[in-house]
Amino acid sequence: MSVFQYTQGRQVGLAKPPRDAISRLSAQKMPLLLREHEFNLGEVNKVFASEWLSENQVIIGTKCNTLLVLDLQTKQKFQIPLLKGEGDTLSETRTGGIHSITINPSRMLLATGGEDPNTPAVYKLPTFDPVCLGKNCHKDWIFSMAWLDDQFLVTGSRDNTIALWSINEDIYRDIDMPGCPLPRYMRITPIARETCKSGEKVRALVFNDLTQEIAALSTNGNIHMWDASTLSQKFTNELPYCRENVCLSVAKDLSIYAVGSQSHVSFLDSRTLKSVGSIYTKEGGSGVRSVSFNEHITTIGTGAGSVLFFDVRAGRYLDLECCSGEACSLKTGKGFLQRDEIYREYFADQERYPNSVYTHCYDMSRTRLLVAGGPLSSGLHGNYAAIWQ
Repeated sequence: MSVFQYTQGRQVGLAKPPRDAISRLSAQKMPLLLREHEFNLGEVNKVFASEWLSENQVIIGTKCNTLLVLDLQTKQKFQIPLLKGEGDTLSETRTGGIHSITINPSRMLLATGGEDPNTPAVYKLPTFDPVCLGKNCHKDWIFSMAWLDDQFLVTGSRDNTIALWSINEDIYRDIDMPGCPLPRYMRITPIARETCKSGEKVRALVFNDLTQEIAALSTNGNIHMWDASTLSQKFTNELPYCRENVCLSVAKDLSIYAVGSQSHVSFLDSRTLKSVGSIYTKEGGSGVRSVSFNEHITTIGTGAGSVLFFDVRAGRYLDLECCSGEACSLKTGKGFLQRDEIYREYFADQERYPNSVYTHCYDMSRTRLLVAGGPLSSGLHGNYAAIWQ
């Protein structure tokens, strides 16, 4: 229906279009209109995690263990101190960085990594008062976190374990008490910790609140289904592509999961974890580094510095309307690259290094996209962050 037909029909009582229909149309057309607005992050190294705090603020976590809040209006950035527990010994695990940032459903609490990346840290929003820090749990980096509800948090680690944490009101009730020196926060232990059978390292996990299940992705090419209420492993399936499976997302309305691997995105039935189809990313072995859903559109961030959009219902990539057959693709900008001794000795002969899209996320209106990352090679130090709107 054209705009003219709609406005004429509205005069005689035509109902408004359904909200879900508008959302689907917006998800399909919006990628064609996005334009890049790059953000200066200074010299931090590789953005691994991100989340929207509000309409004008985003938060990012980096490989160099830096937690930054970016103000999109003033272009200022604020560093949030990481939580450290007394007696904690920080060895080489500190170089793991911040791999996950997640906000609970009421948007009152934010969970991410502590100064020791083996431990989860929780802050109160919007003030970032420290609430609690985990202990006596994971033996290696935490790669992924997900809130089950406002109180319960689940974490997945490189030590091949999944842990359940309870952050109830008793823990942070005294934070705002007069006379209490800040920072004041509690050390908590998990209420459950389980090893992922047939797994190797838990690389990503998501919670499906419709089924009350947790899907966990491991680096040995398996995906595992867990019962969220009991933290018990239900079953495991092999993935169709087993190399470099590093990202996972769920589309609850479509009843599918998406898994990003070295060169494909695989779609799995959310009940059985069996493959229902795969797509090739057209960028060889650079890998799928981040994946998400916006309605029926799968957003794919690659190691080659592209953001692609795949229409699940139509079974094809979104095309540029002006160029029939050419896929819609966002290309990451220049960002920052540190030209140090490693760069000069091993990488200076190449003209340009694209910034991998390690993380991306939509704002609450689903009309702006935060895209962030850095150089793919572990030997290169750099960063990239931009708002596409």
